Order: sequence, then C-alpha cells, then structure tokens
Amino acid sequence: MNPTTTSNSRLAAAVTAPVARITLEHAPLNVIDIAMLDELIGTLAEIESHTAVTVIVISGSGKAFSAGVDVAAHAPNVVDEMLGRFHLIIRNLVSSKKVTIAQVHGHCLGGGAELAMVCDLAYTTESAQWGFPEIKLACYPPVACTALSALVGQKRAAELILTGRTITGCEAAEIGLATRAVPDGELSSIVEDSVQRLLKCSSAALALAKKSSYAWDSMHFDKGLARAEKIYFEELLKTFDVHEGVAAFLEKREPKWKGK
Repeated sequence: MNPTTTSNSRLAAAVTAPVARITLEHAPLNVIDIAMLDELIGTLAEIESHTAVTVIVISGSGKAFSAGVDVAAHAPNVVDEMLGRFHLIIRNLVSSKKVTIAQVHGHCLGGGAELAMVCDLAYTTESAQWGFPEIKLACYPPVACTALSALVGQKRAAELILTGRTITGCEAAEIGLATRAVPDGELSSIVEDSVQRLLKCSSAALALAKKSSYAWDSMHFDKGLARAEKIYFEELLKTFDVHEGVAAFLEKREPKWKGK
C-alpha cells in the first residue's frame, strides 16, 4: 500500500502500511468537538478497511493528548448527538482488528482518557495528567463507568469517577490505566519499540488474540455501555444539576447545586 497522508480541521492521519498514525490537532488542548468526532469516525473506518494495516497509533499534537470532549457538546440540544458519535468511536476501537496504541502526554482527561483507556496499549509520559472530571459538571463518564473497574479495580475506579481526581502518568501506569509510564523524552521511542515488536508478529494472530482476549469483556462492555447511555439520557439529563454544571462552566462561575 502506498503511503497516504490526510489532514482535516481536527486531526491528521498518516498511513504507511503496516502502521497508521492518527494525530489529534485541535490546539491548544485537542478538545474533542463534533467536528473531530466526525473526522475520527471517517478516518478509523478508512483505516479499518486497509487489510495491510496492523497497528494504529493515536496521539495528540502540541502540549496534550486531549483534555476531553468539548463541554459545550454536553448541552441538552447536542449531547445525544455527541454521545452517539463518541460511543461509536469507542465501540469501533474495541472491535477493531488492528492493535491500537495510545501515545499520551500532557492532559488526558474525560473523553480523552476514555479514548486512551480503550486502546489495547497505552504508553504515557510520567508527567501526563489523567482523570475523569465529569462529576464536577454533575455528569459522569459512561465509558469509564462501564470499563474502568476492569482495568484498575472497583475501588480505584470509584474514586476516580466519583471524585474527579487527576493522577499522573506514573500513577496511571501503577494502577493499570496505562501500560507503562516513561520520562517525557522517551515516549516516542518506547511507542516505536512496541510497534516494531508487534510488526514481528502475524497480523492474523494478533487480530484473533485481541478478539479472544476481549471476548468476555466486550460482550459485557456493549451491554454496560448501553445501560450507562440509557441512565444518562433518561435520568441524568432530567436533573437540574447537570444543566447547571454545564452552564456554570461555560459562564465561568461556581455551580449552585440543588441535588436534583
């Protein structure tokens, strides 16, 4: 397959089989908005169709992997559209026949952390900042609620989701949220070393090993994410607090919770 490079308004993709690289490009913090979601859906579908591609590396440009989904996309008139697109991307990454690698530096928060956590491998700088701060908006992260406990254990997952605490790349690796944490200057070389190790293996065997490894989890993941979505749409979005949380953030003020 001939090398191809595409650049959209929110990301760049370079495919040189057997490796495809997706770089999030929405300065300054690679916030995931509707435009980026649409571009990710199309790019991942295109890469998945290339049988010669074995590995997908996802990274962020500039000073962050991604600070998460645009808070404005949590507004009542667009949140269903946003979640539908975002969760399609998550499901496609989980079911992909390619080995996916997240290359994380800087902020890796909310939807950005969810994107990284569902990749097969996640290498992070020690100084990276990981977290799920949605609870501070009176929201919750459906993907993390569904799958985080399988990675880090129920109690650690509960703390991260319920407090919105941010942790370093070192701690992310220690608890199993990331594969490995390395000094900032070594991230690219560690990712490349992993890519080369994977490319020495059979792409068919890698795809089937991934499918077999996730067989049990993926079945429960689909059901769990569907349940998390249902609660989000039918219960959370009917609360006063979720709308107050988003509004307060956008208006740069402290929220006034009513607990309902």
